[in-house]
Amino acid sequence: MRKLKLDNTSLLLYAVTDRMWLGRNSLTEQTETAIKAGVTFVQLREKNLDFESFLKQAKEIKTLTDAYHIPFVINDNVEIALACGADGVHVGQEDMAAGDVRKRIGDDKIMGVSVCTQAQAILAEKNGADYLGVGAMFTTSTKADADTVTYEILREICAGVTIPVVAIGGIDQKNILTLRRSGIVGVAVVSAIFAQPDIAAATAELQQLAVIMVNA
Repeated sequence: MRKLKLDNTSLLLYAVTDRMWLGRNSLTEQTETAIKAGVTFVQLREKNLDFESFLKQAKEIKTLTDAYHIPFVINDNVEIALACGADGVHVGQEDMAAGDVRKRIGDDKIMGVSVCTQAQAILAEKNGADYLGVGAMFTTSTKADADTVTYEILREICAGVTIPVVAIGGIDQKNILTLRRSGIVGVAVVSAIFAQPDIAAATAELQQLAVIMVNA
């Protein structure tokens, strides 16, 4: 199996799912709405589902992302990523070591790694990361224990690696443009999409702003 082609445009608007704001629509339906409105990459993050429920949800999202030809990764859980045939996995500093993840998933899967220092970024690239997520850039309700990363450190990380970097953490329509000229190729967002009453409108606005940001 060949690795799904990952380029900078794939990472422009990276959606991380969160079922905290589920209403009348299912997570799969919310995700499809976001994809139709401009999301270019999907990460399924589930912290509280049992294995079978997680796998069922993962397979649903995988069917969706296949239909729209966008990359799909699983947060943290390598077993689910392999079982559902996801395009890859995203791991943090407190999860399985990136080098071990690469050995488990092989060279044909995408691996993203969360970092908050240049040293972590350089090590992640050395261990086979395809892209990096840097943050939290701003205070975020979805990860209350996350330390914030300064704009200067974000720039240092981007300058210190050759793989693409996305910023994450508290990014929304009001602050996204403050990340211009940092070197990132896109942003990863949670509540700025899934907590909004109109997911399609929020996503479309973010997509337009992300284009402005990366081309500034």
